[in-house]
Amino acid sequence: MKIGIIIQARMGSTRLSGKVLKKIKDKTLLEHILFRLKRLSHNVELVIATSNLKKDDVLEEFCKNNDILYFRGSEQNVLERYYLCAKEYKMEHIIRLTGDNPFVDVEELDNLIDLHISSNSDYSRSFAVLPKGVGAEIFTLEALETSYFYGKKDNHKEHVNEYIEENEDNFKISELTVKKEKSRPEITLTVDTMDDYKKACFIVENSKNEYITTQGAIKLCLQYA
Repeated sequence: MKIGIIIQARMGSTRLSGKVLKKIKDKTLLEHILFRLKRLSHNVELVIATSNLKKDDVLEEFCKNNDILYFRGSEQNVLERYYLCAKEYKMEHIIRLTGDNPFVDVEELDNLIDLHISSNSDYSRSFAVLPKGVGAEIFTLEALETSYFYGKKDNHKEHVNEYIEENEDNFKISELTVKKEKSRPEITLTVDTMDDYKKACFIVENSKNEYITTQGAIKLCLQYA
């Protein structure tokens, strides 16, 4: 059974251009994610999936310099990018992460993988119960393939999970439950705007530990606010 993590990342964000390579203290945003994923106990293959536009050449170079697998595909059709990447690397289960979430909860990602496999689900998610930017989702290749061939609306192509979410009766879906102190979906820990970036910098600079727990990030986020 081959489990893959595909991190979607590009330089062309409209609200915060180049954010995935912005420094937060001593690491780029992408490096913070990679640092955290080293704690994952499951054996996974990690790939960064970026666009085939020239402005994303810098991300290909980042991957080459850091011995990270990469894939390049459509900038706008993210669903296609994910599906073709998963096929190229022969993944059977695909974890979707994004390059603007420096506080992904690795403990809950391990739990989500366990839930997904043990329940034999088509699609499993944790982002609805955790702070925004901390959770994740997992697709079987078959579920991703169904989305790719039948998800023809623009929102299906832009958001990898939306065909499934609009057709939930056709899929076996699992939802992770987490401790109450982590269940703060109203809190934003993703980096989407300049204020989000400043908040992420505040959290990292004021944390006593290099690895910041979700509870720690929530506490510092509330202090920033």
